[in-house]
Amino acid sequence: MGFAQALRAAGMAVSTGRTLLFAEALGRVGLDRQSAVYWAGRATLLTRAEDRATYERVFAAYWLSLPFAGLPPVSVPVSVALDDAPEPPGQDDGGGEREEPVTAVRYSPAEVLRHRDFARLSDAEWAEARRLIAELQVSAETRRARRLRPAGNRGERLDLRRSVRRSIPAGGELVRLSRRTATRRPRRLLLLVDVSGSMDSYARALLRFAHAAMRARGRLRVSVFAIGTRLTPLTRELSNGDADAAMAAATESVADWSGGTRLGQCLRDFNDRWGARGLARGAVTVVFSDGWDRGEPELLGTEMARLHRLARRVIWVNPLKASPDFAPLARGMAAALPWVDEFIPGHSIAALEHLAAVIAGPGTARRAPAGRPAP
Repeated sequence: MGFAQALRAAGMAVSTGRTLLFAEALGRVGLDRQSAVYWAGRATLLTRAEDRATYERVFAAYWLSLPFAGLPPVSVPVSVALDDAPEPPGQDDGGGEREEPVTAVRYSPAEVLRHRDFARLSDAEWAEARRLIAELQVSAETRRARRLRPAGNRGERLDLRRSVRRSIPAGGELVRLSRRTATRRPRRLLLLVDVSGSMDSYARALLRFAHAAMRARGRLRVSVFAIGTRLTPLTRELSNGDADAAMAAATESVADWSGGTRLGQCLRDFNDRWGARGLARGAVTVVFSDGWDRGEPELLGTEMARLHRLARRVIWVNPLKASPDFAPLARGMAAALPWVDEFIPGHSIAALEHLAAVIAGPGTARRAPAGRPAP
């Protein structure tokens, strides 16, 4: 931080983010070699070629104790403050400035909360997490619709009726042609949330994500189902604008909350009753589950293959995937994985933000599962 402050005093623009990146680079390359420190700073702090000479002069003065005018003292005291706390004391009680500069290192509790596992949140943190989840912006990828709209003279198709109508004031001369282009509509979003006992620490957060998706702006069509030992539709319960009331209605409707898991049977019930009727056809389908299944893995694999044939994309969100030692060893997870297009974690707010970005992704190049040719 002192080196970054010295660069700023010399006229270079060094942001806080680049300072933190420089500190991370030093943590990797160490401080025992001059060249390593030099190139770590040059790669992370230098943004303009014309600042190279300034960087080299400041580096020599700061790290090698060579004279260079205009540098602040090398020893910089540091104080730490919360985002909502008062500024660190930079002046004394009499209003005069202190003789030694103070660098304030600030951190955001909300930023720390974004990456914290839902299973480790306290009651106060969970209250803040609910607010952050409710503010998520969820949108699905779009598809080409049959309905056309006016597009001036840049559309794909000629609008003969409008062109003739606009030619009447000109005596029937087609002075200007009107065109139409296809509209785009968001694809249906299908959310299947595992509410078994192994998912108890994450199910409420994932259902709140589903509620945020249902409250999203635009014409986003969302269908939500709870999967456990049975399949429970929750679209009507989560359509309530009040998130707490919607969650209370949803948990009351699920009779097998924190029970066992029969993923294969639940998916078969969905495919037979709703999927075949078109609810999953062309939809972006998201399955929230850790993959632990008490049923037969062969049944789960068969039903996942049916679901994959109907859906546009199948996204599997597993909270356990965030662990560095995670491996899909559960029989259910191993059976479902070949029919999954995106396999991502869902243990934190940051993971849900990434999920929202994946849902809104273009999805034009559908990845074929392993062992199966692309359609």
